[in-house]
Amino acid sequence: MREGAHRGRIAAFPAEETSQRATRGHGIPRTGPLRVGRKSTTREPIIQEPEAYEPQGSGDPEPEATRRDAGVTESARANRGWWDRNADEYQTDHGTFLGDDRFVWGPEGLDEVEAELLGPPEELKGRHVLEIGAGAAQCARWLAAQGARPVALDLSHRQLQHALRIGGSFPLVCADAGALPFADGSFDLACSAYGALPFVADPRLVLREVRRVLRPGGRFVFSVTHPIRWAFPDEPGPEGLSVSASYFDRTPYVEQDEQGRAVYVEHHRTLGDRVRDVVASGFRLVDLVEPEWPAWNTAEWGGWSPLRGNLIPGTAIFVCERD
Repeated sequence: MREGAHRGRIAAFPAEETSQRATRGHGIPRTGPLRVGRKSTTREPIIQEPEAYEPQGSGDPEPEATRRDAGVTESARANRGWWDRNADEYQTDHGTFLGDDRFVWGPEGLDEVEAELLGPPEELKGRHVLEIGAGAAQCARWLAAQGARPVALDLSHRQLQHALRIGGSFPLVCADAGALPFADGSFDLACSAYGALPFVADPRLVLREVRRVLRPGGRFVFSVTHPIRWAFPDEPGPEGLSVSASYFDRTPYVEQDEQGRAVYVEHHRTLGDRVRDVVASGFRLVDLVEPEWPAWNTAEWGGWSPLRGNLIPGTAIFVCERD
């Protein structure tokens, strides 16, 4: 890891890709009523910082939603700005769902305590783990509690400020998932819960970078919106159960301002695309998990709901290993 990623502060590096999690379009953050871990301590006000940060004003016009091409640089710039502007509201609204030190793979509420996709918790002790698209670093905080040695990385500086607010004894790095500022073979494991992969124009760039920083035999587990969801409206009720678009239309979802500049971007890959990306980047796909909606989860989050979750998958989790 480059010099500068110290505990108690955020190490920042230039970025051209995106490493985000979203609440609009088809991508979402780690969500849902969670059954393990302590309750969140998130309360308003979130962070007081009067000079360095200027959030988007409430009087700004709503962006236009469209489907159009958006490349690597435009996607990164748009999503970095969106999360820096919206991190405060996101943490206020969803901090209780996320908790401070939980590791949840998606809105279904599948918890790493139960899933053990990174391995049994007792085997995480001493392992170097990179969390990509960490947000407020809830997953990294859970990993640290198991005795692992995590590093939390996100493209949004504001999200990582929330990680500082909650606290933790692990490094925070503000950098691009497509240009990881770490030496080859720095980590035993890597993970990303709805971070990075849904939002980059070139997912293979990120996958190859993750493979580079993993040691031989290392595992990378990432969750994304299940690709089938792109064929359905992003609605939690009955209106979200009818196919409205082609599953094979890979045109990005873009929100743009009045000048046509993207302010938020998501990229669609079919299930086959995701598998090919994994294999072409030098990983071996060892499992593909499609969590079922559990009876205990009665919450709705964006387009995720018990109604839809009982009928169609909402999350796809790819378990990959580097040979």
